[in-house]
Amino acid sequence: QVQLVESGGGLVQAGGSLRLSCAASGTIFSNNAMGWYRQAPGKQRELVAIISSDGITGYADSVKGRFTISGDNAKNTVYLQMNSLEPEDTAVYYCHAKIAPLWYRGSEDYWGQGTQVTVSS
Repeated sequence: QVQLVESGGGLVQAGGSLRLSCAASGTIFSNNAMGWYRQAPGKQRELVAIISSDGITGYADSVKGRFTISGDNAKNTVYLQMNSLEPEDTAVYYCHAKIAPLWYRGSEDYWGQGTQVTVSS
C-alpha cells in the first residue's frame, strides 16, 4: 500500500508565496513521476506541475515562471514552490504519483488527500 501525505497549504495574500510538500511512503519498488494537480470550486481537476524520476519537469502555462517543482528521489518526496500567487490559484492541491509498488506490477496512480490553498486579493 502506498500513501501520499501533503503539507504546506494555507491562506496567503496575493503576491505571496507558499511551499507544498508531498511524501510517498509504503511499498515502493519504483517511483516514476510525481506531480501536483489542483481543483477549484466548480472546475475540473487540472495538472499544475510534474517531475519525472529523471528530473524532467513540466508546467501548466498558467503557472510557468511562478511555480517550481522539485523532488528528492531518495525520500520519495516532491515539493511545489509557489511564488507570486494570484487569487486564481485558489484551489485544493492534490499530490499525484505514478509508482510501481512491486517489481512485477506496472506503475499505478496514487493521490494525496488534498491541501487547500487560498489566495486573498
